[in-house]
Amino acid sequence: MITRSGTLPSSRGPAESFTGEVHIQPLFDAEDAAPYTGAAVTFTAGARTAWHTHPGGQRLVVTEGVGRTQQAGGPVEEFGPGDVIWCPPGVKHWHGAGPDGPMTHLALTNVRDGQVVQWLEHVTDAEYHAR
Repeated sequence: MITRSGTLPSSRGPAESFTGEVHIQPLFDAEDAAPYTGAAVTFTAGARTAWHTHPGGQRLVVTEGVGRTQQAGGPVEEFGPGDVIWCPPGVKHWHGAGPDGPMTHLALTNVRDGQVVQWLEHVTDAEYHAR
């Protein structure tokens, strides 16, 4: 089965879950035999997710740009093209572009009990810029 590029409608990341401009291009939906979703997500400079968790975990494969991520209680870390980020199940975290340019990653998110993400509060500018 081939899903042709652009067949699934793209969307802008909603303001309730993201700071800044974020473009989400779904790649595939979860299925019984493959219980995970896929999307290409592009963040403009400084754009980021809100704090959130994934009941089944998530892997991010960075394809372009420099980004930032943080697990609750940990340091802000930078990543770049080719890096892979593992977001373990239930761990509070955020991720997004660095301040100087856009960043794109492929998000592979496990589905657990019909859920892929639990959104929490927004990441403050102070949290984003912490080093």
